[in-house]
Amino acid sequence: MRQFRALLAGTAAAGLLLLTACTTDTPTEEPPGAEPSATQEAPADSGAESEWFVQADYDRELAQRDVEPEGPADQPWLQAIEPEWVDTADLASEGGDKTLCFSNASVSNPWRVTGWITMQQQVEVLQEEGVIGEFRVSDAADDDNKQISDIQAFVEAGDCDAIVISPSATATLTPAVEAACESGKPVIVFDRGVNTDCMVTFIHPIGGYAYGAVGAEFLAENLDPGSTVLALRILPGVGVLEHRWAAADKIFSESDLEVVGVEFTGGDGAKIKDLVTQYLQRGEVDGIWMDAGDGAVAAVEAFEDAGQPYPVFVGEDEMSFLRKWDETGMTAIGNVYSNFQWRTPILAAQKIWAGEEVPSEWVLPQEPVTSADLAGFLDANADMPSLHYAKFGGEDLPGYPEAWTDR
Repeated sequence: MRQFRALLAGTAAAGLLLLTACTTDTPTEEPPGAEPSATQEAPADSGAESEWFVQADYDRELAQRDVEPEGPADQPWLQAIEPEWVDTADLASEGGDKTLCFSNASVSNPWRVTGWITMQQQVEVLQEEGVIGEFRVSDAADDDNKQISDIQAFVEAGDCDAIVISPSATATLTPAVEAACESGKPVIVFDRGVNTDCMVTFIHPIGGYAYGAVGAEFLAENLDPGSTVLALRILPGVGVLEHRWAAADKIFSESDLEVVGVEFTGGDGAKIKDLVTQYLQRGEVDGIWMDAGDGAVAAVEAFEDAGQPYPVFVGEDEMSFLRKWDETGMTAIGNVYSNFQWRTPILAAQKIWAGEEVPSEWVLPQEPVTSADLAGFLDANADMPSLHYAKFGGEDLPGYPEAWTDR
């Protein structure tokens, strides 16, 4: 049986900004029951020593970074890493004007907004080609119960020719996904996983371990032994983010770097700036590691306000950070949780209707923005808004660039 792992995607997982962070605004000495702060080491059940760390998954994801994906070089959203192909001949459906139904967890953060625009543009292409007739969409607004009802409504309507699902949660949504599979309609899951393999294909970039490792390795390679690192996290208990930190924690623990703090920020820019400022008042911070890019610019501004040298920085491919990186000339990397994945489910549906093979687990490439290609991404996205993601993969779609600039 194929194994699909929980919460594999979502660069700032849907709804994270709607939840509450677990640390106080001020780092404390030994807060009872709190997450590690500026003056205490991570407890034994955190990071690589926690329930979130699975050595086999970690090894697999890190190895997949070096695997040459199959598929067209200029279309990464159609590439696949180590695919196991599924024969969909029995799901083929003649004729066009198919009804494609999409249950979306939310569009509650910039990463999801960027992807949603890209998905709509891809749908429009297939509508003009006569492949898709109606594109029926429900948005759960990060409400598990609403998404369960949304999926049930699609199943009961009985006229969806395929159902695409981006789950709001893993265990909670699993029965709803299984019910959709039992309807006999092709089911495509992407972004986050569920605890079943009943779907035709599960689409996601490599994963959280790979994401977290990229940043930690970058800091280890670009900082002197004994340098200090501040880790800024969004929230605890969210699988994709826990995997990111577990990988980073493992690499840091095996390096000569000192992690001086692990702080939860809720993705709030003001809180990020305040926390970084407090750490700078207490001593030097040589590197910043983030489990998602929200608020990266606020962290950089804290160094500027304090008159401190820029740190070695792990951000994301959000344009606000890439522009700040270029402006400051600091040593940095733009981590990526491939936003172009929002195109893939639509094209997967087209392939399934045509009876073409698709990967059972469709693993997409996940490559960071480096100093070598920063200028190219800045130039290509010069007119895009600050909250846009550079690796959105929509440059060849008819609505480019207005659909993204006019959001």
